[in-house]
Amino acid sequence: MTHGFQAHDPSAPVQPSRGSRIALVTGTSHGIGEGIAERLLGDGWTVYGLDRTPPSLHADRFHPIEGDVAREADLREACARISRETGRLHGLVSNAGIMIRKPITDLSLAEWTEVLATNLSSLFLLAREAKPLLEADGHGAILSIASTRARMSEPDTESYAASKGGLVALTHALAVSLGPAIRVNCISPGWIDVAGDALRPQDHAQHPVGRVGRVADVAALAAWLLGPDSGFITGAEFMCDGGMTRKMIYEE
Repeated sequence: MTHGFQAHDPSAPVQPSRGSRIALVTGTSHGIGEGIAERLLGDGWTVYGLDRTPPSLHADRFHPIEGDVAREADLREACARISRETGRLHGLVSNAGIMIRKPITDLSLAEWTEVLATNLSSLFLLAREAKPLLEADGHGAILSIASTRARMSEPDTESYAASKGGLVALTHALAVSLGPAIRVNCISPGWIDVAGDALRPQDHAQHPVGRVGRVADVAALAAWLLGPDSGFITGAEFMCDGGMTRKMIYEE
């Protein structure tokens, strides 16, 4: 696997600042993954960002890795590189995901498999490969980004809903298997405006909190779940949806 857009010499060891925590975040070229990486960098972390496309994020402590989370070899090499350069990880964020929205009669098995490989199997593979790194300091944390679609659906989203529901279940399974050295939690975002869309007043008003979600909302929760203040929290799913999954919606 090549690392075509590293800003640093890939053969040179990374030198985190004194006391810096180290995280691997997937899907950092845009949206929630980019926002989480920015938040962690702002909090003093050293961040490796794994994505298929070059990131727009550039910072001294940000180290991009080119790779596809659906490919086992790419994830193995990413963790091997981190092992060579730092020997440890304090946080792992499995965020990268895709949606293929089609009627079930048009959805091929290959497309179904692609969505589950990208969204769900990647967490299993990352946890397996990163386990020794996360255990190195005895207090690692894994965070997956699921979705409220694990619990509620629109038509033609079977593969996406299945993958996100699987993340919720895999989260508590990993928490039990990997504890106490590694904590595992997940965030299920609702409507998060990742593109700066022109939103209508009713888009905001339907949320019990009065607005659509922002990337920063998810990033703030992620930073807390990866940090020491959440040390008693594992195996949990956190809804970040402005209260929408707690709202009864009936046509009147």
